[in-house]
Amino acid sequence: QVQLVESGGGLVQSGGSLRLSCAASVSINRFDSMSWYRQAPGKKRELVARITSGGITDYSDSVYGRFTISRDNGQNLMYLQMRNLKPEDTAVYYCNSKRQVSIEGSVEHWGQGTLVTVSP
Repeated sequence: QVQLVESGGGLVQSGGSLRLSCAASVSINRFDSMSWYRQAPGKKRELVARITSGGITDYSDSVYGRFTISRDNGQNLMYLQMRNLKPEDTAVYYCNSKRQVSIEGSVEHWGQGTLVTVSP
């Protein structure tokens, strides 16, 4: 049973930094990719950053250059270092894991989310 638990959210002033963590209950080496998503009030959930099992990363345009995703395979942890935070970064941040099980299908798991609030 895969469980993902986020931590590190909180209240920060604009321009500040936070680091989110995602702890997995299983070895993260089994996942083809892990990602951070976020959902702001009244908006759809959106992809923030993704890291593959090979360490390849990609970011949404809105966070590129400010956020850094990383993973610690030995500790089964994934991180999101967020710098120069803006009020528009306010959202619930979710950890996601994905494993391709066939050509057509994949298995995904989600954490419960951690709230990040950026004050002006």
